[in-house]
Amino acid sequence: MWRRALALWLAIIAAESAHGTLREWLLRPALGDLRARQLSVVTGALVILAVATLGSRWLAARRAREQLQVGASWVALTIAFEVALGRLVLGYEWQRITEDYDPRRGGYLALGMLVLALAPWIAARLRRS
Repeated sequence: MWRRALALWLAIIAAESAHGTLREWLLRPALGDLRARQLSVVTGALVILAVATLGSRWLAARRAREQLQVGASWVALTIAFEVALGRLVLGYEWQRITEDYDPRRGGYLALGMLVLALAPWIAARLRRS
């Protein structure tokens, strides 16, 4: 199950990377940086749920506990990826990275991480209905 969870996370990261590129090309010029990032939390959550739902049966996490463990591992991997990408590749300061998670500064990414954490569990329920 864990190899499949990692593979599905890689698919989520690839989809989210494409989503982020589209945000920068299309939304940022039209809405500005902060508003584009805020809106993309919502659309990104839909992307995550779509990928998780498509891969739900293949993942084979049958119990809610397993699904939540997978979701927690996806969050840990994603935060590590975001920090590495932001700091090492894009050269962002810590303030810019943490701003995305701080609702007081307009960042809603913590909500996106909550969706990511629950995505395997939500996907399993969607597939059953």
